[in-house]
Amino acid sequence: MSLTSDIRAVLARWSSPDAEQEHLRALFADHAGAHDDPGARACAPDHVTASALVVSADHEHAALVLHPKFGRWLQTGGHCEDVDPSLAEAARREAQEETGIAGLAIDPEPVLLSRHPVYCHEGGHHLDVQFVAVAPPGAEPQCSEESDDVRWFALDDLPRPTDDSVRALVAAARSRLRGTPSPRPSAGSD
Repeated sequence: MSLTSDIRAVLARWSSPDAEQEHLRALFADHAGAHDDPGARACAPDHVTASALVVSADHEHAALVLHPKFGRWLQTGGHCEDVDPSLAEAARREAQEETGIAGLAIDPEPVLLSRHPVYCHEGGHHLDVQFVAVAPPGAEPQCSEESDDVRWFALDDLPRPTDDSVRALVAAARSRLRGTPSPRPSAGSD
């Protein structure tokens, strides 16, 4: 299955938790159906991206990165690449690159969707499909060249500045992790 096929399949089957998320799911699905490569940066002005909230093995902390362009603590994530076989694997790859944590277990079903303005295309948006990834026990995040800082924060004591979208993602991830067993490491885990 190609990345484009996976994007379309994920957006077709995902069960939205509320009317606002259903509106985004339909918008994202329409975009994916209208473009040959909806996850490519060249797909302008909007394109699908993948992100992941990296949660500690005990589900008590999240690894957040201080984003250099935005000056805020955010989840990991970014553009899909040609090497990504799926949205979940794109999110896992970005999470590993930005935190240095190998062996992340990614839940293959998104927890939320987020549409936000971007700098890579004037007037464009990232159509962000958000996942949750669980770190192996004892994992410690390491700062990468893509961020100013990365560290663990208690889920109920997030740093400032953190925006409402990150807080919503944390709440959705907590709910998912309480309702299902921890996801298993993906086949692409290191």
